[in-house]
Amino acid sequence: MTLISSISGIRGTIGGKTGTGLTPDDIVRYTAAYGTWTLLNEKSSRGKVIVGRDGRISGAIISNIVCSTLLALGIDVIDLGLSTTPTVEMAVTGECAIGGIIITASHNPKQWNALKFLNNKGEFISNEEGNLILDLAKKGNYNYADNEHLGIYKKSLHYFKYHIDRILKLPIIDIEAIKKADFKIVVDAVNSTGGLAVPLLLRSLGVSQIIEINCKPDGKFTHNPEPLPENLSSLSSEVRIKNADMGIAIDPDVDRLALVCEDGEFFGEEYTLVAVADYVLQNTPGNTVSNLSSTRALEDITVKHGQNYAASAVGEVNVVAKMKETNAVIGGEGNGGIIYPPLHYGRDALVGIALFLSLLAKSGKDMSVLRNKYPNYFISKNKIDLSEVTKINTQDILDKITEMYKKYPINTIDGVRIDFDRDWVHLRKSNTETVIRIYAESNTKTMSDNLAKKIISDIKRLI
Repeated sequence: MTLISSISGIRGTIGGKTGTGLTPDDIVRYTAAYGTWTLLNEKSSRGKVIVGRDGRISGAIISNIVCSTLLALGIDVIDLGLSTTPTVEMAVTGECAIGGIIITASHNPKQWNALKFLNNKGEFISNEEGNLILDLAKKGNYNYADNEHLGIYKKSLHYFKYHIDRILKLPIIDIEAIKKADFKIVVDAVNSTGGLAVPLLLRSLGVSQIIEINCKPDGKFTHNPEPLPENLSSLSSEVRIKNADMGIAIDPDVDRLALVCEDGEFFGEEYTLVAVADYVLQNTPGNTVSNLSSTRALEDITVKHGQNYAASAVGEVNVVAKMKETNAVIGGEGNGGIIYPPLHYGRDALVGIALFLSLLAKSGKDMSVLRNKYPNYFISKNKIDLSEVTKINTQDILDKITEMYKKYPINTIDGVRIDFDRDWVHLRKSNTETVIRIYAESNTKTMSDNLAKKIISDIKRLI
């Protein structure tokens, strides 16, 4: 059993003893801490919080506990039931709520679940705010409401429509072009809430040929839920067999988007953001942002359009902060996370789909042809486990690597990123393990693998 408490939320496997897994006791403790923080943050004794969940088997039980705990604190609850992360984010501002809780373990396997916390802007809480909540949970200093001041519970099931209607109203979304293209699309929603949201979005965009696989939101994941090529062979096969124009895969909470071309080949998770940014920049000149571990192709496309690119630390909250700082018109992360500010500041696969379909429809090209117009890079993802090395300080290792490569351009806002002309390597220490993650990119797979191996060899020599 595992329970991980971090500034980004509380996640764990279901069951076990208190403190060793995501048990009812742990759910109450961290929900109460979050609820207490929201009231202190708002300097109020009242307010409402949005609650939504993905399709996991444990979701309904956890949602009941979360809602009841908030009500006991005197906080009103608007329960969206089965929802998506971006839908909950938009509901927070739509309802003028003081916060939101999303019950999802994102791309983790089905035995996992998590509580993810939003502020009153419908955005993930900051590191500072997360630490305040963890401190409240540690102290257990909660003040529950008396009988006359308990919260009021309300169920609201219209927010999928609200979310999609807002997407359809974006001037950049070309509904007529999408209708005219008459796409045939296969959707793999890994038996979670994307099975409800994505077909509804596609129909609203005028797509009538929709082939659904794994779209029943019962939480019985038929494959690893992370939308990576090795987990999406059935989607790739279905696209080829049905002569479809494309395949769409999302993760369980619908904030990551992966695409399959008409020939069954993968568009590339890093290139979802690149293609969408290309389309946005064609229509709205401006800056772009991604994190330090994302492909250089976004910078290339941005420069091609005569605009400026900036890199942030890894993590959605950091990307959003950098986007606001630079007034970016599009941004996100290389795992298929699209953040489009005119809709909201959160990774959103639904708006990503609408933007990509607009690009594809207006290009008049097959997806494979469209993919070939973008710069081709390969990222090698590795890690080195230092748990068996006694008296090791991972930060010392990163500092020594920085000194070793000091003649090259180096960025230390999040670990160490070293740029070698068009290649780069990014080293980050894990917050939960004695591990250093190593990402390397080059224009060939062999070169990126060799670059990662060189850095790993350097680390082993330092040890």
